Amino acid sequence: FQSFQNVGKAKNFLFLSKKIEPSSVLETAPLFDGLKKELAWNKFSGPTFTESYCWPPVAGGYDVIAISHEGKDPLLYIPPVLTLLQLESDYQTLPNTSGVSLILCPGWKKAQLVFDLLKTYEKGCRHLYPMLIILGQKKKAASQVKIQGCEVIVTTPCNLLRLLDHNPGLLCRLCHLVLDEMEVLFSDTPVQVFTILDCYKKVIAQAQGILPHQIIAVGTQWNKHITPLIEEFMNDPHIVITVTEEAAIFGNVQQVVQPCMNSNRTTELLKILDFTQRNLQKVLVFTDSITEVEMIHKTLKSNSVVSLKKHKESKCNAECVLERWRKMHSSGTPAVLVLTDDCLQSLGITDATCVIHFSFPSPGVLGQRLQSMRDNFCTGVKDSAVDQECTKAKSVILLTENSSCHAPGILHYLKHAEAEIPEELYDLTARVLESEEDQKFSRPLCASLKTFGICRNRTECPDRHEINLSIDTAQNIADEMIENPERVTILPFLIVHATNYFGRIVKKEKDQYTILAKEMNDYFKVPGHRIPVKTLEKSVFCGLHEGAIYHRVQVVETPTKDEENVCKVTIEFIDEGRTSQVNSDQLLQLPAKFQSLPPQAVEIVVCRVKPIDNEVEWNPKVTDHINHRIKGKLHHAKVVHTLGKTVWVDPMVGVTSLSPLKMWINEYNIRSEILSMGLGTDNPEHIGEIQKLCRQIPVLDHAQSLEHFTKEDTAGPEESPSPQDTSIQENSADSCNSSVFLDVFFVDSVVQTNEAEDSTVDQQKCCHPHIKWFQDNVTVTLKVQILRAADSKCEFSREKVVFSAYSEGRLYVADLELYQSVIAEKSTCVIKDTEAVILLVKEKKGEWCNLLKNKNVHVSFDFEHWEESEDERPFTVG
Repeated sequence: FQSFQNVGKAKNFLFLSKKIEPSSVLETAPLFDGLKKELAWNKFSGPTFTESYCWPPVAGGYDVIAISHEGKDPLLYIPPVLTLLQLESDYQTLPNTSGVSLILCPGWKKAQLVFDLLKTYEKGCRHLYPMLIILGQKKKAASQVKIQGCEVIVTTPCNLLRLLDHNPGLLCRLCHLVLDEMEVLFSDTPVQVFTILDCYKKVIAQAQGILPHQIIAVGTQWNKHITPLIEEFMNDPHIVITVTEEAAIFGNVQQVVQPCMNSNRTTELLKILDFTQRNLQKVLVFTDSITEVEMIHKTLKSNSVVSLKKHKESKCNAECVLERWRKMHSSGTPAVLVLTDDCLQSLGITDATCVIHFSFPSPGVLGQRLQSMRDNFCTGVKDSAVDQECTKAKSVILLTENSSCHAPGILHYLKHAEAEIPEELYDLTARVLESEEDQKFSRPLCASLKTFGICRNRTECPDRHEINLSIDTAQNIADEMIENPERVTILPFLIVHATNYFGRIVKKEKDQYTILAKEMNDYFKVPGHRIPVKTLEKSVFCGLHEGAIYHRVQVVETPTKDEENVCKVTIEFIDEGRTSQVNSDQLLQLPAKFQSLPPQAVEIVVCRVKPIDNEVEWNPKVTDHINHRIKGKLHHAKVVHTLGKTVWVDPMVGVTSLSPLKMWINEYNIRSEILSMGLGTDNPEHIGEIQKLCRQIPVLDHAQSLEHFTKEDTAGPEESPSPQDTSIQENSADSCNSSVFLDVFFVDSVVQTNEAEDSTVDQQKCCHPHIKWFQDNVTVTLKVQILRAADSKCEFSREKVVFSAYSEGRLYVADLELYQSVIAEKSTCVIKDTEAVILLVKEKKGEWCNLLKNKNVHVSFDFEHWEESEDERPFTVG
């Protein structure tokens, strides 16, 4: 059974596998009375056209497949499912109704939306108690989930499988399974979805007593996995499709793309018609211009092809054309009608067997044209074994060099229709997408690309995915802002999400912004200096008093003033990166001397971590935790890449200053913090993707930068600005030289004593290998990075270890004076293919604050190994 409905003035396409009496009025809809009242209370304007056909079979307990432009709206299924749950008699054989309904969503964000809707409408229902389950990968998380009394579970496929690992019997009471946005579920997590379906199938087979069992799948597009869903897991489902082109896929319409030159379209058309005429087809030739209709009709006539034509300027009206069309076919003459798209509705043709797209269609126009064949859509489930027998309708698209405009949309449709696609369409689409990317060249660089190294949907993303030198390098971070990329101090102020922040890079000595902030505060303390801005213009710099601090801000937007000549102004804190709205009378004139220092705000991206389960956004739990942890607090970081005013860091560690001891203690590593929550996972390709993106930009030479830092800088404590007070106390030279800088991941130190410098001079003819180290309470492990070491020697003493070896013709020597004592006779050295592993046994058990007495640029802490021991207490290095 299939149907085509008229509703009001607009025609709505409707494909039904079975007859359904629609419920187009809320008052008569098959819903629970309390739920109707709640829907009305929340100003529900439906039911919509699709809802009017979905609600009755869902409320009747039938399996349902629904494909619609509204397929993302949970209200397609929530009201009738809640109505079913009010029927206590249906679940009498169950000991309890916990977990009787399960809604699978394609991500945490959609799951949250569905859960919020359930909470909204549970007021009109009995004992609903919905539960949102987002577990993450922590093993203990599943054991803490209790679903007693919960009738509706909302989760994602990956989260449900993690829960099933801990509680295999979870689905034993499941009666109603909903697949929300099924095409996304089947596209992103097909294995997980079918695993869950298999579990549910076993539940049904083992069910005792009479229980309702129902699968509801809603979405916006057909997907190849829907066929096995229907055949293997559903019981004679009601299929509701309100999108013509999607119904054409289900109806097994054959899609053919015929490449040709634009000048040869008529020749190609004649070839196609020669075939169709031999098979007595009803053919419609669509084009988008009257001129082409006349041209095609004339060409067909000259080639002895009997045809009709129809466009707005035709003398023959729609009824006349339609009558002649029917007579041609009934008399055994092939029926060919050439027409423009705007004539189809007036003709009302639904029984064509072949549609030829002489002009290349958009996806929307394609759907309108396919409606003319709906009587010939197959009503059964698509089966490759009988495809040829079932195919009654054919759609032929002429692809030319001028078809670029809608090529991406048509390619996307043909892909999920599983049609045969010529290379010409792929090539044309690639050129179109490249052109569209060029049109985005003035847009901001894609945030997902920066944050994760990838954008999942470039065609839909409004932002740029290539480097624009004029934008991306227009505000390069000044060299003096990053003195040493191996160690910078960062103060984040705005947390966009778990791995993306805006803040300021703080210099160790004579931080220019700190000096400026003190001068600004001293200046504005004088009442006569606090002069309100008279004329507000976009991009003007102003002063703003917030709390105890005066900030530099820039006007971003100026709305119309009200009667009192005061308005809300959108401003940006140029030294912090956040935006806000303030009253215009709060803005103060900013003297030019305070505008000379460039804006200090930078964008910070923490690398090598991304959300689990292929999610595209961070769960708010992670962002909230990181926001609470890091906002306004000092952090140490290693810069791995820079672009304009964006810095990518790996790692970034929160630190606390022990002022009396002039030491820093590491509290946490942000990446480890995220991983420990179970909602983040490793993203090893991130940095490589960023470097690939920035191949036009010279990559920062860390070796040169570090060499410069080693020769010219001196060690000292980094001044600690308070988030409430931006001033930094400058230390004297003596205090700088005597302080200890505790750090767990940077070079062990970049300052060498005179003794160490003398030792280095003695070793100028040899090379120093790079060494990474880590420890436990009993031992210290050094990994000497050296390829195929030969003639290696390792001499141990109580306070010293000397390693030497040849590699590829060069001598490598490491003469290391240890920070604390070791047991020489128990220490060992093992040579491997790519490294030498030195194991030092501590004389006294416990943590070392540092490895060496004399600090060495070639020695660094093995932070990766430290991350694996997240349960250990914070570790410090001096």
